[in-house]
Amino acid sequence: MNGREERLQIMLSPGELATIDNFRFANRMPTRAAAVRELLKLGLASAGITPGDGSKSSDYGVFSRGPNSHTDDDGEPAP
Repeated sequence: MNGREERLQIMLSPGELATIDNFRFANRMPTRAAAVRELLKLGLASAGITPGDGSKSSDYGVFSRGPNSHTDDDGEPAP
């Protein structure tokens, strides 16, 4: 298990979602979830709270990284 056992669902306005997407693309983040986690870390840090253990979103990815990215572990294209 990767330590992410809880799901959090939130409702966003179109403007909030656009802001998250802009942050995501400006910072070359792989997913909206990664962007939201980073924004949460930044917000908590600005409040003087140090969250998490330093894990990166890519540590929890489904796809392998490197020359065969976007393939599953057996080297075949992911479904």
